[in-house]
Amino acid sequence: MLIVRKRRLRETPGEPDTIGEIAMKKPAKDPIREERIENEAIVDAYGPEEKAMSWYYYLEGKLTFPFQARCAMARITSPLRKGETVEAVGLAPEDACAEDMLVRIKWQGRKMAVPLSQLVAIDPDESIAEAIGDWHYWVSQGYLF
Repeated sequence: MLIVRKRRLRETPGEPDTIGEIAMKKPAKDPIREERIENEAIVDAYGPEEKAMSWYYYLEGKLTFPFQARCAMARITSPLRKGETVEAVGLAPEDACAEDMLVRIKWQGRKMAVPLSQLVAIDPDESIAEAIGDWHYWVSQGYLF
């Protein structure tokens, strides 16, 4: 499950500032984005597993790899620091995305998967920008699988 938590862990610069997951400011409802997510990303998905796989296939269809991305926020479960640049090379395998959408990256000579919610594409095409924006919106609204 994706959970947006807002409780402070510590005030140390460079450290993640929340326990566990991410803290994003909750944006105002966007009816156009809500409708697109409902009709394209999670259409006919009723349980958590179906929603996770629906998101996976939605992103798979809209993201073209590779693309450059910047870490928008540190997370306790990721080695990336805010501002670092990575090359996104693909989605993680389906089974790895059952609780969060993960993207495979090249970083410091290694390959690994990090949460898509942590990344912002650099100079994306329209499809990539829309798909990542939809995922960020979903997460920031506090929606769960």
